[in-house]
Amino acid sequence: MARGMTTAPLTLYNSLTRQLEPFAPIDPAKGVRVYSCGPTVYSDPHLGNLRAYVFTDTLSRVLRWKGHKLTHVLNITDVGHLTSDADEGEDKMEAAAKKRGMSAWDISRHYADVFRRNLRDLNIRTPDHMPLATDYVEKMIEFAKGFAEANCYQLDSGLYFDSSTVPDYGRLAGGQDDAGEGRIESVEGKRHPQDFAIWRTTPPGETRQMEWDSPWGRGAPGWHLECSVMSAELLGLPFDIHTGGIDHREIHHVNEIAQNQAHCGCGDSGAKIWMHNNFLVDRGGKMSKSKGGIATLDALVAKGVHPLAYRLMCLSAHYRSELEFSGENLLAALVRLRRLVLAAEKFRAADGKPGGDAGTYLDRLDAAVSDDLNTPKALPVLEELLADKRLDQSARLMTLAQFDEVLGLDLLELSRADLRVRPAD
Repeated sequence: MARGMTTAPLTLYNSLTRQLEPFAPIDPAKGVRVYSCGPTVYSDPHLGNLRAYVFTDTLSRVLRWKGHKLTHVLNITDVGHLTSDADEGEDKMEAAAKKRGMSAWDISRHYADVFRRNLRDLNIRTPDHMPLATDYVEKMIEFAKGFAEANCYQLDSGLYFDSSTVPDYGRLAGGQDDAGEGRIESVEGKRHPQDFAIWRTTPPGETRQMEWDSPWGRGAPGWHLECSVMSAELLGLPFDIHTGGIDHREIHHVNEIAQNQAHCGCGDSGAKIWMHNNFLVDRGGKMSKSKGGIATLDALVAKGVHPLAYRLMCLSAHYRSELEFSGENLLAALVRLRRLVLAAEKFRAADGKPGGDAGTYLDRLDAAVSDDLNTPKALPVLEELLADKRLDQSARLMTLAQFDEVLGLDLLELSRADLRVRPAD
């Protein structure tokens, strides 16, 4: 089966409708347009962050493998995300700058570079666009001006969106409001508890490192506004798929939808399908930077763990399932990767005999990943393929290349020597 010749219909779970749906692009001429919420670059990405990008990379690989033209946007948030993940507190970039004695701009550049390096280490393909929020502030102001009069009100602390002005506010969350990234705190003067900041004005007498002039005073954009604007600018509204962590579902993406509805003056959410990956958890609960002591990919590599062992660990669980991070699970992934690499080395070298059917393996791979990206179901098919001695060499290499294309484990290139990551002294 050649790339682009897959036959299984692709179904994806839509968080907005809470059901599996057959996927087809809104406009085939434009291809599939995907927007993924990216990191806030104020510290090293932790492994829970990176699970989200293994998921989005798998989605993009599957879409391309199934023959779709794809435009994928993954933003980098370098302003506007507050320390409390709410409409109060200090901007995370400004707080990190003070703590480290660096400028907020230098903090952003440094950790954005770390993030990009982590993506390369995990064999995550570079998205078509990786916009910085700070490059779109003027566009954000223009976007907000379009609905400010009808949907917003101004307080001393900034411009706030009136959540009662759009239909079905909170539909995406489905009444679940206890786990959201971006929980909305009480701000004096707000009309409704769930109203959120479109623009945060700088308090009188203060100067921030990151601030801009706007019709609502000098300040900075709200976090939710950033994603609505970058997706609209780079993909157009509506687009096909919006992805993010499950913690975005309750607040951040709800507020994006509200802004998109206000922008278009309609009930459109901005994206046809909303997809969310579940948490990486330790035995104490969800992993987050605020808890401290969070494992990073660089820390794993420093201990001699190959980055693709973590990718394999992510692929071993369905993206909508919680994944426990533990020494036992990481060791199991490392052992499994080593077995795959050893088997792939033998598989590549063997002569084989004509008569085996490579197509059945590709059909089963297609069926697995077309079922809402079911990578746990695809991995045993890969293991069966590597144990099959019947395929001739050309069929063997072609088939393994297809699995690499979808799963990103690089088994055509990896060797035992590559797995000997030297621990840091």
